[in-house]
Amino acid sequence: MMPASETWVGLAETENEDAVLSPAALQTPSATESGSPAVTARIGPNALVQTGQALSALFGETTARALFERAGLIDRYTAAPRVMLDEAEPRRLFNVLCEDLSPVDSVQVLADAGHRTGHYLLTNRIPKPARWLLPRLPLGLSTRILVRAIAAHSWTFAGSGRFRGHVEAWRRPVVRLVIWSNPLATPGCPWHGAVFERLFATLTASHVTVSHPRCSARGDDCCEWTITPSAGPLPRARSCPRDGADRPDREDRL
Repeated sequence: MMPASETWVGLAETENEDAVLSPAALQTPSATESGSPAVTARIGPNALVQTGQALSALFGETTARALFERAGLIDRYTAAPRVMLDEAEPRRLFNVLCEDLSPVDSVQVLADAGHRTGHYLLTNRIPKPARWLLPRLPLGLSTRILVRAIAAHSWTFAGSGRFRGHVEAWRRPVVRLVIWSNPLATPGCPWHGAVFERLFATLTASHVTVSHPRCSARGDDCCEWTITPSAGPLPRARSCPRDGADRPDREDRL
């Protein structure tokens, strides 16, 4: 799943009418939808980069380096990748975190990494006009535009997984996002949940609640997230943090 461009221009485009689907379309996809097994599945480098930063911030550089080394990725820690990666790399790191850290600590690290990834997307991949406009649109409209953009750029977090999204209602929209064969699934999928929470809370200007009713790491047939507005709109003056938003982006891919 390669990106069409380096920025999420899809926020302003709606040509992909299948990006927001009916509930029936959220059922298990057919085998013909799978990608070719001969092609190495790629994923954005922030799954590694932001996890390294979260580990260092929460547990110190020594622990971060040790866990990256245990995953066979110490070179990725010492020289942060700037290009698309084999999805097996962040999968190995996520697995090591879940094996070597306590459940509480691994969730904390992955959630912080997801929050950092969401922030990176907001400041480097979402076009500035979209960052200004979306929070000012009606909630049902901004939510649907965002789901379309996420579907168009699902390689960011889904890699070889198959992504679908659906939005119900307009005044208080309910979002369902599903990934089949999620390559980065961990119990509860805190990394994905934090990415989605950061994006939806900021770009729809609404407090949101993200739940994870189905998780393939816990034996379900897919990973599913439900995102709902939880406490009314945020102040409309709200905007994305400006740190790094206007700096030239040196990364080749998200």
